[in-house]
Amino acid sequence: MSEQTSRAVRIHAHGGPEQLVVDTVSVGEPGPGQLRIRHHAIGLNFIDVYQRTGLYPNTMPLALGMEGAGVVEAVGEGVTHLKAGDRAAYAANPPGSYCDVRVMPAMNVCKLPDVIDFETGAAMMLKGLTAQYLLKRARPVEGLEAGDFVLFHAAAGGVGLIACQWAKALGLQLIGTAGSDEKCALALEHGASHAINYRTEDFAARVKDITNGQGVKVVYDSVGKDTFEKSLDCLRPFGLMASFGNASGPVAPFAPAVLAKGSLYVTRQTLFTHITSRERTQAMADDLFAVVEAGQVKIRIDQRFALTDVQAAHKSLEARATTGCTVLLP
Repeated sequence: MSEQTSRAVRIHAHGGPEQLVVDTVSVGEPGPGQLRIRHHAIGLNFIDVYQRTGLYPNTMPLALGMEGAGVVEAVGEGVTHLKAGDRAAYAANPPGSYCDVRVMPAMNVCKLPDVIDFETGAAMMLKGLTAQYLLKRARPVEGLEAGDFVLFHAAAGGVGLIACQWAKALGLQLIGTAGSDEKCALALEHGASHAINYRTEDFAARVKDITNGQGVKVVYDSVGKDTFEKSLDCLRPFGLMASFGNASGPVAPFAPAVLAKGSLYVTRQTLFTHITSRERTQAMADDLFAVVEAGQVKIRIDQRFALTDVQAAHKSLEARATTGCTVLLP
């Protein structure tokens, strides 16, 4: 079969959104353990920004994008869970989903249930699997039970709105923070028990009020530098600080002695540690598909950009001008 070409958004140097360029690349046949997928929709995530700016450095040129959904065109030797013609979605390394068609490892690509459309599939995999491991796997030492309080920063973002709904389905009392009254209202609409506008309120003081001075069992924090220190003050004894992003910049080094105020735990999580096998990826995806199919979690897509408008998409994300999920359309 003759080699085909694809548009692919790449960077040739780290920097701002202006570094994002649409190149034409060759796409060959899948090798062992690989597949070729033609995208119908592509997910946009903060990790894409971290890779573009060099916070997470990579070799150049770098094709961006960790998430997509489309139709499998061909599979390589040893791939048995998917076949040509299957609808599929993924969150996976290596990056490269900002394109029409690509060859990639098949391990993290999952068959997409027929009732879930491509845009939803592309928008939900990285953020939904992140919410899954946070609520189900990154748990405090004393566990999480119905009725427990948790604090979730950026609750109106892509991961946040999924987590609000999923936490409610699990019976948890999620306290969400966001940067505007509108975003707080959105978090409440999606199942948060309480919402705090961190621009107008001291979130640590409010958390203490809401929990009658007890604090929360776990803080889920993708904001980083701006929220880390105060988040530790929100934890009850033996509480867990689960950091999973750096939207405001990386957390500054700190002395372990600061954790002594409550015998606290700190963890820095990444999705990709959780999806290192086909079985685990599928189990997590099945859990996500089940809550979406049951209507317990609705995937909200508030922004759509053409693949060629990727610079504008990145600008919106970095300006925190987005809510819910954003997709690029080839």
